[in-house]
Amino acid sequence: MTKALVIVESPAKAKTIEKFLGKGYRVTASMGHIRDLPKSKLGIDIEKDFTPNYIIIRGKGEIVQKLREEAKKADRVFLATDPDREGEAISWHIAHLIGLRDEDRCRVTFNEITRDAIQKAFKEPRPINKDLVNAQQARRVLDRLVGYNLSPLLWRKVRRGLSAGRVQSVAVRLICDREEEIEAFQPEEYWTLAAYLVKEASTAAFAARYYGSDGKKAVLSNKDQVDRVIGEITGIPFTVQAVKEKEKRRTPAAPFTTSSLQQEASRKLGFSVSRTMRIAQELYEGVEVAGEGSVGLVTYIRTDSTRVSAEAIAEAKDYIEHKYGAEYSSPRVQAGKSKGAQDAHEAIRPTHVSWHPEDIKASLSRDQYRLYKLIWERFIASQMSAAVFDTVTVDIVAGGHLFRASGQTMTFPGFMSLYVEGQDDEDNEDEEGKALPDLTEGDTLTLQSIDPKQHFTEPPPRYTEAMLVKTLEEKGIGRPSTYVPIIGTIQERGYVTKENKRFKPTELGRVVTGLLKEHFPDIVNVEFTAGMENHLDEIEEGRFRWSGVIKDFYNSFAETLKNADKQIERVKIPDEVTDEVCENCNRPMVIKVGRYGKFLACSGYPECRNTKPLQTRVDAVCPRCDGQIVERRSRKGRKFYGCSKYPQCDFVSWARPEGNCPKCGSILVAKGGKGDPALKCSGQGCDYVAPATGGA
Repeated sequence: MTKALVIVESPAKAKTIEKFLGKGYRVTASMGHIRDLPKSKLGIDIEKDFTPNYIIIRGKGEIVQKLREEAKKADRVFLATDPDREGEAISWHIAHLIGLRDEDRCRVTFNEITRDAIQKAFKEPRPINKDLVNAQQARRVLDRLVGYNLSPLLWRKVRRGLSAGRVQSVAVRLICDREEEIEAFQPEEYWTLAAYLVKEASTAAFAARYYGSDGKKAVLSNKDQVDRVIGEITGIPFTVQAVKEKEKRRTPAAPFTTSSLQQEASRKLGFSVSRTMRIAQELYEGVEVAGEGSVGLVTYIRTDSTRVSAEAIAEAKDYIEHKYGAEYSSPRVQAGKSKGAQDAHEAIRPTHVSWHPEDIKASLSRDQYRLYKLIWERFIASQMSAAVFDTVTVDIVAGGHLFRASGQTMTFPGFMSLYVEGQDDEDNEDEEGKALPDLTEGDTLTLQSIDPKQHFTEPPPRYTEAMLVKTLEEKGIGRPSTYVPIIGTIQERGYVTKENKRFKPTELGRVVTGLLKEHFPDIVNVEFTAGMENHLDEIEEGRFRWSGVIKDFYNSFAETLKNADKQIERVKIPDEVTDEVCENCNRPMVIKVGRYGKFLACSGYPECRNTKPLQTRVDAVCPRCDGQIVERRSRKGRKFYGCSKYPQCDFVSWARPEGNCPKCGSILVAKGGKGDPALKCSGQGCDYVAPATGGA
């Protein structure tokens, strides 16, 4: 007989935990979810209080049978799935299938997979928390009711194979609304005027920017206004009117939450949110570290809290004082719960500060090392002192016009000696000014040059993955565990595409969003969806009965669905015409969407039934023949580039071609990364190098 059976989700997690528990414990994996609603039908009995009809997931029967057999042999069973709603629901499903009772103290949870955390958790088992389970059930049932009722409507009214989701539809709306803002945007002209001044002939010039006149801020809207200002200051002395000095302190960013990790990994590492979470999951579940075996390097990765334990703060304090000195240490307890946050777990941090990224680099993959280093540095920096700057703002007048110069000098680097948070396009943080010369009120300055520049206001940028996650979080849409599936789903459904790493709605996405906005305003309403997330939180807290929340939603939704089916006319989305010509009848080819994605078809259908795969062309010609270079995918989904005349021509390149070499005709590829954007010829023996004209 096995003394105790422990069931987790993944083999990697099982391996790490078993090492810490030792003899007498057998740890096995359920391989994720083992029970769910059926795919072929709604699976919810609306007449019986929205009772879900769960079935064993296809292909999981053998695993369930094995778990049942293992449980019968064990004196005791522990369920150690992840410490969130989804993990609680997985444990509840397992308990139901292997015959555990609701009151059994079988559930163990931990925020990190370390020896101390695991051993402590197994000393404090508890019954399964039904409030957590019910919150997850409510989400699952809500999403099924929306998806399995709206999708058939879209099939009938727009296109077969479409689907709609409760939260994903809001994300698509955000992207569509942003595109409408961009299209409606009217640029406005404005000018900046910089005066380059010197105090003495031997000193370097510094820039003072035009602020206004007669003590009031003014915007220069056209060249005439600029010329007038230049005319009125020409030959006029510049005089220092006021000098304001103050100390500025910049505090470090809080440790990572799920969303802030996804955003920062996108900014600094170029990771997609799915890539970030996959690697973070590996770091959480356990990595083989030389001399240590399998260890969990970071705490639980699905969290919206910035709270950290007192033990972790103390460990960071010891490291900082030893490495940098006591003046660099500033232990701080982060405010854990923000608006809409569940605050169920700590922030994402290293499980042990002593595992320095450089010390374990050899045991990690490149991606694991880069992400772990980001998490480690962010946490340590969060416990360091603020950076201190001496700032100075100088008002300078000439001919009644005010110019302003600002500068700052770092007097203490604090946390910035280790880590500085990245910024998005939409973050409007002023650039740090350079140091100014010593100036005092009344000083006369000499104008060295004047630099007028014309500008035009720009539309708001399209969302990157990081910007979309940030917006979803700010608006209360979804929760830490949902950002990855939201972003994956809206792309898989063809509602959005990516151009230069930014989301752009497809015509299909805009049509579907328009229908939902008109006929199902609540489904794509940001405030309504955020309010529903709050209801799920209240179910978790035991304040609401989950089926009551579903009933309140469904009664209104069912009536809206019935009316929409009568009111919506059939919508035809025109096919996208390409410059490809059908080789059978010389008519243009159009892009169609089929069961396996997009493909090219002759616009002369049904007279001509010619079809062929859709290939994204690259601006380069095959160096072996006159074929066009096109983008392809390997069996594992990796992008590569090959000749359009394959299989007659088997030329391939893993690097994206950026044109052809003018010397030898081979393809040009990016020579380096962002810091080295030049293009070089890939041809053997050719030394041609050119400045890059596009991103690789």
